[in-house]
Amino acid sequence: MTESPWGPAQDAIDTAVADAPETIADVVDQLTRVQSALDRLPNLFAENPVADFNTLYTTITRQILLRHEAGGFEDAAFLTLLDVEFATRYFDALRLWGARSPATPYAWSVLFRRYNDDDLRSLPCAAAGVNAHINYDLPFALVATWERLGYAASNSPQHRDYLRINEIFFRAIPGLRRRFLSAWQRRIDRINGNFDDWYQNFLVEFTRDRAWSRAQRIWPLRQDPGPLEAERSAMDHHTAALGQFLLSPFCSLLQ
Repeated sequence: MTESPWGPAQDAIDTAVADAPETIADVVDQLTRVQSALDRLPNLFAENPVADFNTLYTTITRQILLRHEAGGFEDAAFLTLLDVEFATRYFDALRLWGARSPATPYAWSVLFRRYNDDDLRSLPCAAAGVNAHINYDLPFALVATWERLGYAASNSPQHRDYLRINEIFFRAIPGLRRRFLSAWQRRIDRINGNFDDWYQNFLVEFTRDRAWSRAQRIWPLRQDPGPLEAERSAMDHHTAALGQFLLSPFCSLLQ
């Protein structure tokens, strides 16, 4: 019998992603259930490629929820819907992969198909997941949010809230990154001081700014199926190529 795409975690993942989230709290709950399911996968060398990304994503989303509950966003409705639209695309990818659907984005397939690869390590896996989620999912999540709540221009309250998410990344990433490092990598990290934190913060800001710009480019195409699909397909393939590089032996040596 052919093994299920998610191996021993198949049923648990199917259950975890069955419902559509409606709030940020729902997203956190589903991410937590996905994490529990992913932890059933073979934990090779105490690392699990997809679970490593899910850990990072859950940590960031919990911090967004805390800030949201504290009234830390100008347009709470916008931030909530964007968070839900964003997460839904990740949950959809998990479900599609589990169903062996050809509709699974290539951007996610490059990571999912290697869930039990013992040559991979945590940091590049987390980076590959972030690549798929921000470079591919986020522009379409923004467009879906604008379709329901109205287009948000740059420097609007909604855009300012979007940029506030960068601050959460900046606070969380150093600790998450060091969690994924081996002992010798942590020693090098101490020697580097704040440099690694600086360039990774820069990459987060650059990548999320680029996602906003891509969403603005997609926006006029949203009701034109041909050009929209061409744009989606190009983004999917470009993001997948970057994901393959991040998971390559060469890139892993640099982490």
